[in-house]
Amino acid sequence: MNEFTGNQKAIHIFENLSPYFQGLGDPIRQQIIALLIDKESMNVTQIAEHIPMSRPTVSHHLKILRQAGLLTVQKKGTEMYYRLEFNDAISLMKQLVQFVEEECQY
Repeated sequence: MNEFTGNQKAIHIFENLSPYFQGLGDPIRQQIIALLIDKESMNVTQIAEHIPMSRPTVSHHLKILRQAGLLTVQKKGTEMYYRLEFNDAISLMKQLVQFVEEECQY
């Protein structure tokens, strides 16, 4: 990314972070993420027991989180188990923090 100017680099980082921000932009999805922080993986039924929403609604939010790249899913028997996948998002957020620290000195 060194070929970018300051503004271009910031825009590039934000564009890459956008799906993560969109995925995290809903309080229900934030609750799901917080719940999964303490768990290795959970299925929809287990998650729905902790979230004040119907199972189909929880499934919808899980789909959005998967599309955003924040969750991975593993099939075990007939159940789908969800786990956090933050490595790429964390790497991009670190780039953003580093950029801000370097470029926004006052």
